Amino acid sequence: MLSYRPGSTFAHRLDPRSKLLVQFGLAIAAVAHPTLPWLVGTTAFALATLAAARLSPLAVLHSYRVVLAVLALAPVVAGVVLGPPWFRVDPALRSALHVGRILPVLLVSAAYLTSTPVRDTRAAVQRLIPGKPGQILGTGMALVVRLFPLVLADVREVRDAIHARGGEARPLRDRVRLLAVRSLERTLDRSDRLSVALRARCFAWNPTLPPLAFERRDYPVLAVGIALAVSPLVPV
Repeated sequence: MLSYRPGSTFAHRLDPRSKLLVQFGLAIAAVAHPTLPWLVGTTAFALATLAAARLSPLAVLHSYRVVLAVLALAPVVAGVVLGPPWFRVDPALRSALHVGRILPVLLVSAAYLTSTPVRDTRAAVQRLIPGKPGQILGTGMALVVRLFPLVLADVREVRDAIHARGGEARPLRDRVRLLAVRSLERTLDRSDRLSVALRARCFAWNPTLPPLAFERRDYPVLAVGIALAVSPLVPV
């Protein structure tokens, strides 16, 4: 779910720069307006982006299940008190409202990742940020997008290997230590192979990137992204 899937959906046909602006604007709007109506509105907008990319919301939530499980702990921790009544509802609800703002950003990110080739993302970043900073940022984003699914796959393989060898009988601390150490070893080994592969292919800081051009369908999306980005400046 966290990698590009070829397709011909509306999201696939958009210019990556307009999609990046929408992500940027939605993140600003979600953080700047910690209220229930805005949470509902940004979540509905994020679900619309999933529909534009023809993604199942349940499948996306399943892909983010670990992140969502960690976020779900925040309201519980915020509500726990050391003494009667032991749990306070108001702080837990406020924490849930603040944590809930992250969900729309994750959903829109999933739509972007599955509908945008890595080369297009790099081209968009380098056109938006000129010079060496743009080249470094574009290259970094391209490498992260390509490597992150592989790193997750390595972690799952290590976890399955630990379970296959009876690791479930070990104490939790030992299992966490094994998983962290073995996963880090695989990640470092993968980064070494990547470095060799880049040198073997004569890696260039400024390669010929795919051409980008705004089309008529991009302008409404750009307008939405700008409106979301400037929404904190508009008095309510």
